Amino acid sequence: MADQSADQSDEQSAGQTAGDRIFDTTNRFIRGVELAAAALFALLFGIGVVDLAIQIVESVPTGAITDPNVVIGFIETGLLLLIIVEVYETVVAYIEQSNTRRIVRLVIYTGVIAMVRKVIIYRTSEYGSAQDALFAAVSYTIVILGLVALLYVERSVGTVLDP
Repeated sequence: MADQSADQSDEQSAGQTAGDRIFDTTNRFIRGVELAAAALFALLFGIGVVDLAIQIVESVPTGAITDPNVVIGFIETGLLLLIIVEVYETVVAYIEQSNTRRIVRLVIYTGVIAMVRKVIIYRTSEYGSAQDALFAAVSYTIVILGLVALLYVERSVGTVLDP
């Protein structure tokens, strides 16, 4: 019985061209890297959640929890964690070889969360001049409107494309 399976695998190997073997090897490598990336993002998310919890716990006794800038910092960290989750979901969708629409939707959601995060932490004082701050604000607005348009198109066309 073991000889039979060994013979079958030899026949399969003999039937494969060098290109097929290279393709299989690189495909396994890519799959391994995708799994490693997913594990890395899961680890980053876990570390981020623990870090956020520590920041919150440390700010309570000092009274810093009532400072709006500290709260905005918590929100920024929370939104960053959501971005990590969305990137993780995108990597998992690639691993599972999900349909392209699902992957595109995940990328759009990630972009929306990232831009909302940028808007929440936007401070004109962080820019060298009022013109620089205005340029950044206009840029953020254009990107957000583009993402909203993409999301609208994906959702409205998506219902037509789904069986």
